[in-house]
Amino acid sequence: MAYDNNEKKMESIYSKRIRAGKRRTYFFDVRATRGNDYYLTITESRKRFNDNGYDRHKIFLYKEDFNKFLKALTEAVDHVKTQLMPDFDFDAYNHDEVEGEDHSDDVNVELSTPVHSAEISVSSPVAAPSSDEVDKW
Repeated sequence: MAYDNNEKKMESIYSKRIRAGKRRTYFFDVRATRGNDYYLTITESRKRFNDNGYDRHKIFLYKEDFNKFLKALTEAVDHVKTQLMPDFDFDAYNHDEVEGEDHSDDVNVELSTPVHSAEISVSSPVAAPSSDEVDKW
């Protein structure tokens, strides 16, 4: 188990990295609490233009909010795709990482201040999926 400043560092049980351009990376990490409960951290890491550091923003998402979060995210993305940009080819961006890309500067760092999950409110005229559809995800 890793320790950082005499505190237990929470290690990921599952991790998924998404490269988004040359300077931005998203991390999806599943972590466990001391009571063997699970939560998700979503981190956006952006390389700074003026130095070699990174700006990081993190969301902590707890199991009781998974369905609400996913529903709101889906509604917001669908609204952009169907109402705001119906002619845009979003599939043009469905490509994997390019072989030979240098990923040596990718870093996933824990923030020392915990952030609590918040409910998300989306107001859009797009019909929301039923709770049965959300539960299938």
